[in-house]
Amino acid sequence: MTASRIAAILEQHDAQILSEWLREQASAGGRGAALIGEGERQAQSRELLEAIRQGLPAGVEAIDHAPAWAAARDFVAGISRSRAAQGFTPSETATFIFSLKRPLFDQLRTAHAGDAQALADDVWRISAMLDRLGLLSMEHFQRGREDVIQRQQADMLELSTPVVKLWDGILALPMIGTLDSHRTQIVMETLLQRIVETGAEIAIIDITGVPTVDTLTAQHLLKTVTAARLMGADCIISGIRPQIAQTIVHLGVDLQDVSTKASLADAFRVALDRSGLTIKRVAR
Repeated sequence: MTASRIAAILEQHDAQILSEWLREQASAGGRGAALIGEGERQAQSRELLEAIRQGLPAGVEAIDHAPAWAAARDFVAGISRSRAAQGFTPSETATFIFSLKRPLFDQLRTAHAGDAQALADDVWRISAMLDRLGLLSMEHFQRGREDVIQRQQADMLELSTPVVKLWDGILALPMIGTLDSHRTQIVMETLLQRIVETGAEIAIIDITGVPTVDTLTAQHLLKTVTAARLMGADCIISGIRPQIAQTIVHLGVDLQDVSTKASLADAFRVALDRSGLTIKRVAR
């Protein structure tokens, strides 16, 4: 039986294969039933069957490059990335492809009654086809998960570097977590943008939430301070705990040209003084 003959079986027994395939997907369990509706699952299954039928005349060996298989490749890539974003597990995503084996094998047994060799040959063809589509699905699922993780990391970086307006002309950038080169770039961009938007003349960089300070971290801080100065804003670094102060001295990092304070409150007091402002307690 040739690949075109397998395509003919798909066309002749389309409804039965689709029905059995949907049952196989349902019996696999998992969260898939809750993440997509039955109508959407049926539409996706029907679309993949049609794409496979279009590709089969080119041969199962040509899945990776033949134009006839382009629709199947694109569909598998799209649905795998979509399911990665929806929260499907890798197993649930792969099961969508591999659960098609049993319905197709059942049809092959009927078509090859009494011809064991032909049955074995076509079972191998179908297995090779679905295995390759399954691997393709996993490749794109992984890329989809990586895209989701990168977006989440970018969102977390933005959330972890908020620039707060404490007073007219005074900004504060409370930092939490490790400061690396990539995050430093985001910190610079965020701070400089807010300086432009608000016309602030003083920016307080609070590192109370930074667990450790090494030479590289200190260099990143100095770069941020320098960039802010070029925009016309003076910087004060606050949150210098005793252990961090000892580390900076031990590393020989020169912060003499940078104003530093032990706490954000102390830095804010200095910023107010430089702005010609004072705070006094009102008696009640």
